Amino acid sequence: MKPPLKILFADDDLKYSLVLKRFLEREGYDVTYTGNGAMALEQYPVVKPDLVLLDINMPGLNGFEVAGKIRARDKHVLIFFLSDRSDKSDRLKGFSLRGNDYLAKPFYPEELIARIKDRFGIGVPECVQEESYRFGNTVFNYTTNEIRTGNNKVLITSRQAELLRVLAMNLNLAVERDLLLNTVWGNNSYTNSLALNVQITYLRKALRNDPSTGIISLPKKGYLLKG
Repeated sequence: MKPPLKILFADDDLKYSLVLKRFLEREGYDVTYTGNGAMALEQYPVVKPDLVLLDINMPGLNGFEVAGKIRARDKHVLIFFLSDRSDKSDRLKGFSLRGNDYLAKPFYPEELIARIKDRFGIGVPECVQEESYRFGNTVFNYTTNEIRTGNNKVLITSRQAELLRVLAMNLNLAVERDLLLNTVWGNNSYTNSLALNVQITYLRKALRNDPSTGIISLPKKGYLLKG
């Protein structure tokens, strides 16, 4: 039997946090709660969590600052931001810190559980075959959102995985921007077009360990994944 998933949860709203903590524990997760960012950093090496849940608006060290310090120690632990701030700039900042997800409050606890299960493949039958793609010296596991190049492993967000999947399915072929936007976001609005530019930048960074592959911009056409 696998040990329970370990979660480090930091939020200064005590009443709300205890409710969410109990909900997570009923799902079988091992949750360590702290009321501020400084305490979260103290507990991090003790807990050695699989997932870190960070409220952004905490006194002292805010969630972004805590995430930055954690990422300096650990490039692979999953980080979810929880916040009542849903501005695009906040979301982009969260992902720039290599956060893996961003939930805008208020959200249903079931939504958080669903995202955790999706990230860790919980509840997926063992008979389900993993979906993976190879390009250059890199293997992209779409099922787990992992990019592996030799001994290097990078975890990307679900949105980035959807983008890379479309590009990988059309390896060495031009993929139009509108196709990516409509497939991944559902429409080709100006806002989503800007978001696409940002996510492509993150994907390029995720692929930088392999000089034999990469995402090429094709003016007036879209993008091409070489490999």
